[in-house]
Amino acid sequence: MYISLNADFGESFGIYKLGNDDELIKYVDLVNIACGFHAGDPLVMDSSVEMAKRYGVKVGAHPGYPDLVGFGRRKILASPKEVESDVIYQIASLNGFCKKYGIEMYHVKPHGALYNYASVNYDVAFAIAKAVKYFDGRLLLMGLAGSELIRAAKDIGLNYLSEGFADRHYDRNGKLVDRSVDGSVIHDIDTIKRRVESMILYRKIESIDGEEIDISLDSICVHGDNVNAINIAKSLKELLKKQYKN
Repeated sequence: MYISLNADFGESFGIYKLGNDDELIKYVDLVNIACGFHAGDPLVMDSSVEMAKRYGVKVGAHPGYPDLVGFGRRKILASPKEVESDVIYQIASLNGFCKKYGIEMYHVKPHGALYNYASVNYDVAFAIAKAVKYFDGRLLLMGLAGSELIRAAKDIGLNYLSEGFADRHYDRNGKLVDRSVDGSVIHDIDTIKRRVESMILYRKIESIDGEEIDISLDSICVHGDNVNAINIAKSLKELLKKQYKN
């Protein structure tokens, strides 16, 4: 089974630039484009979709909480109905640019605090799944492997992508360790490569406290705001090519 590389994308805003999208896109298969709530703006969305088309990379919407100041990493006490409406709104905004460039959106991946909360809260996860299904039931929903997002996708009849993280630590329950915890983000490329090999070959990953946990995935995320993002993506692309040749 082919395991893809994905990256969060288009997270600049106005005069503020984040990440190195021009380079990162050369090494990934899918991009999750910010839709204006946590990052991104119409011009950035437009150029991001155009770039994805130019490189033949699949486009996904990356909806988050309405939190530009906190980059969508602060949990907002929104009702499931609010979440559903916000997600539909954001998917639709990105889809306008997909139509402009004559491509079809491929998937939806929630961002930041919304992603993390939906991973453990079924009501929020199901609200996201409903939004995706209402907008276009052919879209895939990407979520943390083994999470409530994946369960919600299955329950509502969506195809899905179970996601693993190359540069993040997991807890013993298979959830991502909060970024506020020291060591939760991994920067060493050799360590990341070993962890990805374990995920691919053995469907196992070591938790932050040293326990081995099961993981089954379809796609691996590389965070564009990691200081080593380009080198990580390049190394993982070479690693995946080597695995599939074998």
